[in-house]
Amino acid sequence: MSDDATPAPKKKGKKKLILLLVGGLVLVGGGVGGGMVAAGMGLGGAKAGEKTDPYAPKLVTRDGQSANPGDVHKPVGSFAPDPRLYKASYYTMDQPFTSNLRDTDGIAQISLGVSTFYDAKVLDGFKDNEMPIRSAVLETLANQDAFVLGTPEGKTALQARLRDAINKVLVDKTGYGGVDDVYFTSFIIQ
Repeated sequence: MSDDATPAPKKKGKKKLILLLVGGLVLVGGGVGGGMVAAGMGLGGAKAGEKTDPYAPKLVTRDGQSANPGDVHKPVGSFAPDPRLYKASYYTMDQPFTSNLRDTDGIAQISLGVSTFYDAKVLDGFKDNEMPIRSAVLETLANQDAFVLGTPEGKTALQARLRDAINKVLVDKTGYGGVDDVYFTSFIIQ
C-alpha cells in the first residue's frame, strides 16, 4: 500500500473569515459611535431647535409681564412654576358638583376654584370647555371613597386628581394644560 498523504486544509480561508468579521464589527461599531456623537451634538435632529407655539400660554411674572413660556404640554406635576416669581390668576366655577361616591350610599357636594400662573389663555380655554371639564370632575368625584375623602390626605389627593383631570381635558381640547392648583370653595359629604 502506498502512503497517500492528504494535504492539510488551508488556514487561509479561516483567516479571511476572521478578518472579515473583525473588520465588519469595527465598521459597525464606528458607525454606531459616530451616530451617537452626531446625535449628542444635535446633528441628527435630536436637539434641533424646539418649535414653540406662538399661541401657547406664557407665564406671567409678578410685575405682570409675560415670561418665557413654560412647558404646558408636559404631564402635570413635571413642571411647576415658582409662586414667588409668577403671578397666579384664579377662577371660581359658578355651579357646585354633586355626585354619588363609590361603593357607599354617600354623596359629595363640592364647589371648585382653579388657579394658573399662565396668561388669560388658560382661563379662557377653561371657560370655553367648562362642560367637558365638569364631566371629568364628576367622573373623578364619583370614583372616590367617602371614608378617604373624610381625611385631610384624601382631600389633598382629590385636589391633585381633579387638577390632572382638568388639565387632561384642556390638553385634549386646546393643546395645552396650565391649571396649577384646584381649590375647594365648599366641601360637603353626606
